[in-house]
Amino acid sequence: MSDYIIRAVAANSQIRAFAAVTTEVVETARNAHNTSPVATAALGRLLTGGAMMGVMMKGEKDILTLQIHAGGPLNGITVTADSQGNVKGYVGNPDVCIPANSKGKLDVAGAVGVGFMNVIKDMGLKEPYVGQVALQTSEIAEDLTYYFATSEQVPSAVGLGVLMNKNNTVRQAGGFIVQLMPFAEESVISRLEQNVAKISSVTSLLEEGHTPESLLNTVLDGFDVEINDRVPTKFYCNCSKERVEKALISIGRKELNEMIQEGKPIEMNCHFCNTNYTFTVEELKEILRKCK
Repeated sequence: MSDYIIRAVAANSQIRAFAAVTTEVVETARNAHNTSPVATAALGRLLTGGAMMGVMMKGEKDILTLQIHAGGPLNGITVTADSQGNVKGYVGNPDVCIPANSKGKLDVAGAVGVGFMNVIKDMGLKEPYVGQVALQTSEIAEDLTYYFATSEQVPSAVGLGVLMNKNNTVRQAGGFIVQLMPFAEESVISRLEQNVAKISSVTSLLEEGHTPESLLNTVLDGFDVEINDRVPTKFYCNCSKERVEKALISIGRKELNEMIQEGKPIEMNCHFCNTNYTFTVEELKEILRKCK
């Protein structure tokens, strides 16, 4: 199993925790969208957080969507994940290039800019759950930490990291989400806070060769950790020509007629995986026949 997520509990279930290695997930996204290093880092962090939050959901058909709407040159990020570890996403401007931050690192916060994040959970109910928070640092991990604390009232620590190679491919990617249950004792809370404060960066731990298991053992040092589940995670898009055809049917006869009149094939693009689908004039006529 290359990329995977683990689900665990610690301190007699006073803590629940998730950790992931997502290097291939983020490299697949980088390759699909041809993202610049800073765009890869921003998208990779949200993909990693989204993948872990996806497996927190119980239902087989539950879908999580994370949307960052902000004023930076990245022009927003969208990530969608399911409960089986599948995740996909894209950025508004994959080519963004800005100088490094004051620490000499990729300036994710500068690329993202000031704005807000929507968390949408579609769990098969009449209406999806929607939570919205203002971005606190635009570094993504801290913004998810803030979301959990304010919208879900769950004190959490989120760590996310993406490290690039010199040739702009993804060297390391992964992260953790650690959450305190309402009945957590003060001693547990204080020990966990000390542990989290000691962690310099997720990428440096991944560079040392940490797996999701050893990553969690570091964050939860001094606690008994019980791993409940290992879930493979991958960048996966469920788009297909048939699904795009359904979208074309939904735009209506008038627009389809206009496309046919132009007498040229049309190309439709999937935002999530950047796949292009071409429809010939004959195919468009066939779609028109299926329209009510």
